[in-house]
Amino acid sequence: MAAKQARGGARAVADAPALDADALLEDREVRIVVCCGSGGVGKTTTAAALAVRAAEAGRQVVVLTIDPARRLAQALGLEELDNTPRPVAGLDLSAGGSLDAMMLDMKRTFDEVVQAHATPEKAEQILANPFYQAVSSSFAGTQEYMAMEKLGQLHAQLSAGGDAPRWDLIVVDTPPSRSALDFLDAPSRLGSFLDGRFIRILAAPARAGSRAYLKVFSAGVNVVSNTLSKVLGARLLRDVQTFVAALDTMFGGFRERADQTYALLQQQGTRFLVVATPERDALREAAFFVDRLDRDDMPLAGLVINRVQRTRANGLSAGRAMAAAETLPEGSVTAAILRLHADLAETAARHEARARAFTAAYPETPVVAVPAAAEDIHDLTALREIGVALADG
Repeated sequence: MAAKQARGGARAVADAPALDADALLEDREVRIVVCCGSGGVGKTTTAAALAVRAAEAGRQVVVLTIDPARRLAQALGLEELDNTPRPVAGLDLSAGGSLDAMMLDMKRTFDEVVQAHATPEKAEQILANPFYQAVSSSFAGTQEYMAMEKLGQLHAQLSAGGDAPRWDLIVVDTPPSRSALDFLDAPSRLGSFLDGRFIRILAAPARAGSRAYLKVFSAGVNVVSNTLSKVLGARLLRDVQTFVAALDTMFGGFRERADQTYALLQQQGTRFLVVATPERDALREAAFFVDRLDRDDMPLAGLVINRVQRTRANGLSAGRAMAAAETLPEGSVTAAILRLHADLAETAARHEARARAFTAAYPETPVVAVPAAAEDIHDLTALREIGVALADG
């Protein structure tokens, strides 16, 4: 890896083991790095910075983002990202690495799953169904589940026999969910949906093995269908029933692939990086995720605390700065600077206290604190600086 540089304030939290991002990326046994956390904590930036640093160190990397704001494309110098991996230019690839980037297209990924696991006639019927078109675009949890599907597809390419794989490292930016656990819970939520009473009632006629069974069952189904028809409308109900009947043969495949991807996340070739900001809610969500990873035997690399405020004048406390400002004439530039420093020092102390509280509760979790950037991350240079900060732990 590039020599580690001293960056202002980029360091591990005191009393916590340091997260060594370079050691993580250099480990050729690590094939998947998952950046996870609640929404708005900088997962996309962290994933992109790690991908750039790994590629410039000689890894063949693909970074998958699920960020609809398309910030990753802008930072990597690409006009757009979609479901197709695109090479990133402008990198120093003298060490033999490469970097491709892609953004999850939820609808297209769902379509690909249908086309891959149904007959052409059945796939055409499903894709044209109005209820499918709505579910594949907006059903709660679909984005997280399709992120798992795409991760499984990319890993299959890593594991394919024959020619050397196109990549040796996948970096995943998980969906910007309210809860960090949504990514891990998506397969079980989909399974609950598929096994739910509503779906079973709608699928029952298609699954009926005989005319006699259907005749016995039809009375109860008709009562339910009539009620649903009044609530949903007859046309929508027909669309739902047609969709469920067409998709019925694929239900087992959904569960099987979800189980396979979940097992993949438990392997030692996968590492999770939990990303948070030094705010109570984000750190609480990070704690939930660390507990969940431990409970499910999933390998945790450590915690990244983003946007940590630091001050260079560590010897000047907020109280002393405010006291000094009060002694100066009103409107003094020096007084304004002292007050600004006092605000920053208070924020820095608050961030440090919250980080220490987390490490006190999870003393064995490696941590690195990434300082708040002066401006938005918008190019490769800024991503490299974040990468240096991640490695400075």
